[in-house]
Amino acid sequence: MKTVPFGSTTAPAVIAGMMRITDKTDAQIRELYDTARAAGIDFFDHADIYGGSMHACEARFGDALQLSAAERAEIVLQTKCGIVPAQGMFDFSYEHIVTQVEGSLRALQTSHIDVLLLHRPDALVEPDEVARAFDELEATGKVRAFGVSNHTPRQIDLLRTAVRQPLVANQLQLSITHAPIIAQPVAANMAAEEQSVDRDGGGIVDYCRINGITVQAWSPFQGGFFTGVFLGNPEYAELNTVIDRLAASYDVTPIAIATAWITRHPANMQVVLGTTTPERVRDAAAGADIVLTRPEWYELFRAAGHLLP
Repeated sequence: MKTVPFGSTTAPAVIAGMMRITDKTDAQIRELYDTARAAGIDFFDHADIYGGSMHACEARFGDALQLSAAERAEIVLQTKCGIVPAQGMFDFSYEHIVTQVEGSLRALQTSHIDVLLLHRPDALVEPDEVARAFDELEATGKVRAFGVSNHTPRQIDLLRTAVRQPLVANQLQLSITHAPIIAQPVAANMAAEEQSVDRDGGGIVDYCRINGITVQAWSPFQGGFFTGVFLGNPEYAELNTVIDRLAASYDVTPIAIATAWITRHPANMQVVLGTTTPERVRDAAAGADIVLTRPEWYELFRAAGHLLP
């Protein structure tokens, strides 16, 4: 599988997301894990809130896999914290970050988290609090690398006024059809065009490229904000016609083309899969090794309904 720069090392261009495994048996989770590994994916994404209660999916992963020390050393475990559903708030306080990491370590049955992301931005964030938590977690060996999710350039800059560790990743929603972080700059400075409206605070993709932050694309097959997938959806008939033609041309399934559209971008993004179907993991992973031509990439962009001035 294609790899991309990730902090001081590299990582696979496709990540296996574990947010939907709570109702899976141990055997099903192991099959999903084994399929991902066979496809070249050694990077597994979690969050403390996944599964309906705190650490539910993390616990299912840990219980089902019972990873040996040798197997644990072969993979990357990433998790996120900062959302508090029970209280309807976000929390980047020192106490919350440290407490949630401790809970993730217990649930995942591991001595360390490879990558910790701050989930959706906390409006009440105090960078010094975050820095204190990161310093302690790093010094004790409980977290090895840090990043963010759904953050704008200025929100990242604010954290960096106190946080000394590199922020290695920013997990952002991106698919062919839900692509404001890519489509907006294309239509910048165009009056009365919805696509030209800046929603990320000033070019988040370019900012991440400049600062060595890996963009992780979540919901890569969603039509919009949890509105259902675009693949095979009659509402996206023109797009699917193009996808199907390209899939036939490259001898892959349509989900591989949807993956390839993201991994073709020179920002060297990672695609975060949410599926729990092993076949779809395998088929999507194949897309990372497809290099769409520039005309093909832009044809998909136009067919998805984005304006090309």
